[in-house]
Amino acid sequence: MRICFVGDSITVGSGDTGFLGWPGHLCVAETARGHDVTLYNNAVRGDTSEMIRPRWRQECDVRLPDHVNGRLVFSFGVNDMAEESGAGIRVSVEESVANAQAMLAEARAWRPTLMIGPIPIIEDMQPYVFPNGIAYDFNNARIGELNQRYAELCATLDIPFLDVFATLSGNAAWEASQRGCDGVHVLGDGYAMIAALVAEWPAWRAWLDQ
Repeated sequence: MRICFVGDSITVGSGDTGFLGWPGHLCVAETARGHDVTLYNNAVRGDTSEMIRPRWRQECDVRLPDHVNGRLVFSFGVNDMAEESGAGIRVSVEESVANAQAMLAEARAWRPTLMIGPIPIIEDMQPYVFPNGIAYDFNNARIGELNQRYAELCATLDIPFLDVFATLSGNAAWEASQRGCDGVHVLGDGYAMIAALVAEWPAWRAWLDQ
């Protein structure tokens, strides 16, 4: 099975010094279970849904030719809800949902598809300031609203959706990992937590254990 993971820096695994991210932790665990998995991490740090939308299909097309058992896993949204200094919210909720709808509807018509929701962040460590001085202010209320809208969209499209936002919000181990990084990304143990949630998700297990 070849799986394309499409998303942003959380999908990349920024902050994981082992450079696995949650897709890597997940696929290492599945290999240990005896599954034959090829991982393609098609994630770009800083990407919003607006930036992922024009690139994802071409990138996945070359990795999932017709003759292979190809699958798609999407995870994005945190960057959409960031308020950029001097520029406002990067992508509105309505625009983000429209982008997700376009991508996920096309994906589902092409390959089996799953969606992992956005993560919570540490608000008292905001804003996230880049070396060039640009600052992103991430906010859990905005992320939570988008998470709910994504869940509703996936229900409409009949695409399984994993709500990690609700599960990880208030989780002490998750917050410790996030505080050990930068308040948005997590360390390797945090990504391992996401991987563990996905690994036990019935929709994911149906792919691997069929």
